[in-house]
Amino acid sequence: MGILAAFMVPHPPLIVPEVGRGEEKKIQKTVDAYEAVGRWIGQLEPETIVLLSPHQVMYADYFHISPGKGAEGDLGRFGAGQVKIRCSFDQAFVDELCRLAEARGLPAGKLGERDKALDHGTMVPLYFVEKYWKSYGLVRIGLSGLPLTEHYRLGQCIQEAAEDLDRRTVVIASGDLSHRLKEDGPYGFRKEGPAYDERIMEVMGEGTFGELFDFTEDFCERAGECGHRAFTILAGALDRTEIVTERLSYEGPFGVGYGICAYTAWGRDPGRDLKRQYEKRIREEIIKQREQEDAYVRLARRTIEGYVRTGELPEAESLKALPTEMTGRRAGVFVSLKKDGRLRGCIGTIQAVQPSIAEEIVHNAISAATHDPRFSPVGEDELEMLSVSVDVLGDAEPVTSLEELDVKRYGVIVTKGGRRGLLLPDLDGVDTVEEQIKIAREKAGIAPDEEVRLERFEVIRHHG
Repeated sequence: MGILAAFMVPHPPLIVPEVGRGEEKKIQKTVDAYEAVGRWIGQLEPETIVLLSPHQVMYADYFHISPGKGAEGDLGRFGAGQVKIRCSFDQAFVDELCRLAEARGLPAGKLGERDKALDHGTMVPLYFVEKYWKSYGLVRIGLSGLPLTEHYRLGQCIQEAAEDLDRRTVVIASGDLSHRLKEDGPYGFRKEGPAYDERIMEVMGEGTFGELFDFTEDFCERAGECGHRAFTILAGALDRTEIVTERLSYEGPFGVGYGICAYTAWGRDPGRDLKRQYEKRIREEIIKQREQEDAYVRLARRTIEGYVRTGELPEAESLKALPTEMTGRRAGVFVSLKKDGRLRGCIGTIQAVQPSIAEEIVHNAISAATHDPRFSPVGEDELEMLSVSVDVLGDAEPVTSLEELDVKRYGVIVTKGGRRGLLLPDLDGVDTVEEQIKIAREKAGIAPDEEVRLERFEVIRHHG
């Protein structure tokens, strides 16, 4: 049978009356919409519910799928220990999903369980579901730090598993929206908060899932969103599917956005292969970037592509043909790579190490692609999706006052003894000098209360 429907829901514990004790009435639209979702699922009578929770165990590079026969939990940490949820897992579905993920090279499986108990991101939705339907097997899945395209691919595997097993399946993406809607909210206010909620409710309310990929990592982080990755998995589970979309509710009175939308599967629609369309668009954009790249970026890209494919460095003779400004000068250089709008590698030198800027670019480009400890090495299949930029650093000069810094114009270096941290200027999501210094301190392992020496520098940024 496959996927019958999918639902985007929030998970505020206070929506449960035993927790809210009357406070839930302040988000009555959300309560009413949740009741409608519960009745809806009861009418569908699914054999399997796939629940995607941001509060399940989360790894940077792996999707955890709960193993075993089942699990239970309660809302004791929210003052309602009497509210308990017990469920059985659909082990056959879990096994099939793990098999499909492995076959497609997707890092997902049953390893790494830390806490068997159900989390509130799982229990709150099931509290409403179980008012109307209890004869289901659960598949509980955590999110990851992987790109949104990988979350979408996991959704595609969920769809295929449901079809392979002929399971009547419902997908629930559990996730609040922005946590930064009001000054007196849990994380204060940022303008990105309401901007995120308005945009995500348009996308999810209209079912234009391809636009989920266009939300940048920096924007989502500054908005303090919770469920974007879960929504993207839901979108993948409805890949190439004609859907009927219904926006049920949106509220944010406590400084956190709560949105509920429903999607009914209505047959096949080959035109909704959204991941392929997105990747095609990105490839076209990269081709345009290549046409505009100068000698600095062309050298970095050519170096990365040659090294990833063959393990070889550019020939020395090819460097001699570069402009004199690259071969006759020395400077520190940073090479940055992005994929799907997310950082994919960044390595640089504060001061010149190599005999020329060209050689500095070559060595740092290889390091950014293959030796950045935050990322796995770039694979050959990723090369056509990479954006490349090169920053050539000017000389550093001492700073005695924060007034001498400008987050858009100057990069900053913080030094304490042998510890040194650097942050480039004009970075997405870094809007103040204080933020810039804070991040540079963190990179160097320097505590906020330690006195530091400050330096500033300018850069010449080269990109497509």
